[in-house]
Amino acid sequence: MQKTRFQFNKLQKRLRHTVGDAIADYNMIENGDKVMVCLSGGKDSYALLDVLMNLQKTAPVDFELIAVNLDQKQPNFPEYVLPEYLESLGVPYHIIEKDTYSVVKRVIPEGQTTCGLCSRLRRGTLYGYAEANGVTKIALGHHRDDILETFFLNIFYGGKLKAMPPKLLSDDKKNIIIRPLAYTREKDIERFAAFKNFPIIPCNLCGSQANLQRQAMKVMLKSWDKQFPGRLETIFTSLKNVAPSQLADTKLFDFSGLLLGREQEFDSEPAGLDILA
Repeated sequence: MQKTRFQFNKLQKRLRHTVGDAIADYNMIENGDKVMVCLSGGKDSYALLDVLMNLQKTAPVDFELIAVNLDQKQPNFPEYVLPEYLESLGVPYHIIEKDTYSVVKRVIPEGQTTCGLCSRLRRGTLYGYAEANGVTKIALGHHRDDILETFFLNIFYGGKLKAMPPKLLSDDKKNIIIRPLAYTREKDIERFAAFKNFPIIPCNLCGSQANLQRQAMKVMLKSWDKQFPGRLETIFTSLKNVAPSQLADTKLFDFSGLLLGREQEFDSEPAGLDILA
């Protein structure tokens, strides 16, 4: 029991440390912010809420928290789970009820992946709630592994060097999205969720579908992590150390405008060519 408590305390400290670092590095939360934590009922958003509630008590800045869940009216969705859990925490919360499930099932043919449309509808609803209720930051539960998976998905299937930014201004410029778990490993969240015994709600709409491309990225990254310890940390660090002049995107670097930084004076026979004789 004592060993288990020690392991939990160590893990909890690590999560709070990685979240605190991410928030500080990207100025995610400022004094007076109203932060909306988007709860899905999954391990990631539960862990995010837990860490932010602790941070709220200890951080040098004063900010509000509100937990928000979108009830998409999926069949057999346990509507009581989140309200009961959030009541026990004493955190302000709101459940948005909107039947996006029927829209998705009507529009997407049977057997095809619903995740894309589902996430767009969910995002639009949550953005609208944030605007209407004075929310200044929308906190999502994406972690480091999500970011790396997205990075390689875009490389392999999209031909882009693109991932998930820790902080993002929405396309309409009306919402700021933050990902405080950006530095946090999924395996740490899994262990933390098991320790805390969060009331996990599976996604019956898309969770049972095989998102083969993302799953392949997850398997690849887990294999690397096991075979080459530290590799994922190094790859993630590379996302923070981009050298545009060493890539090939003319929109990021002016290759055509490169000029010599020395005077061009040549003898009748250029120096150095004798070595080719």
